Amino acid sequence: MNKTIGFIGSGNMAKAMIGGIVKSKLVPSNKINVSDLNQDTLNKVNAEFNVNTSTDSRDVVEKSDIVIVAVKPNVYDLVLESVKDLIDNNKIIVTIAAGKTIASIENIIGNDKKIVRTMPNTPALVNEGMSALCKNKNISNDELDTVKSIFDSFGKSEVVSENMIDAVIGVSGSAPAYVFMFIEAMADAAVSAGMSRPQAYKFASQAVMGSAKMVLESGKHPGELKDMVCSPGGTTIEAVKTLEEKGLRNAVIKAMENCIKKSQEMNK
Repeated sequence: MNKTIGFIGSGNMAKAMIGGIVKSKLVPSNKINVSDLNQDTLNKVNAEFNVNTSTDSRDVVEKSDIVIVAVKPNVYDLVLESVKDLIDNNKIIVTIAAGKTIASIENIIGNDKKIVRTMPNTPALVNEGMSALCKNKNISNDELDTVKSIFDSFGKSEVVSENMIDAVIGVSGSAPAYVFMFIEAMADAAVSAGMSRPQAYKFASQAVMGSAKMVLESGKHPGELKDMVCSPGGTTIEAVKTLEEKGLRNAVIKAMENCIKKSQEMNK
């Protein structure tokens, strides 16, 4: 990629993205610019990734072709206001914050600017992220592909319409928390049966990771894969029956519905 990439903010998600870009050699590290108000944080980022750093976000915008705004949602508007005069019609602005619609960004920097709204998730920290991308009318398909290549460098990504972002947050953005709870519950049961906690976490985590990989790579319906494990009158079907009795599916669906509803409220 013959582009310079800038990051305003250097929190966990920004560092995950920078790590993916550097590791994949999408662009050389000297073509990545990062700003943060905390110099100590920038020193650590520079030491780890050998990228250009600055405490001035305007410096990053000025020097970058693609600018990823990786700050907390509560300061998004303030940050964009402070740099909007430097955003010309060639720069691509990438957002990663929940509740920040394309329209809300256009209201600040102008509806003639190039904007890609994205929603990555925290497994990006281990190069297994899942991200959604949607563009405004000023982004060409080639430009969208360029941005997509950034997100593919630390996991997988899909292009969606903006009205699907709330669903994405429910099924992907917030979903790691549900999965962590499931792993924790399985591990607790194993510990109750006498297994050490480190082993219990390892068994439960690998089971989840391996099962997810089977869904992605086999092309089989999750229900079919479940049936393959459930021998007649066996241990697995007994566990599945209990999960059904206790309402696992209903709890997950209801939790996601509430997550999506909250996301919709944040967009208003």
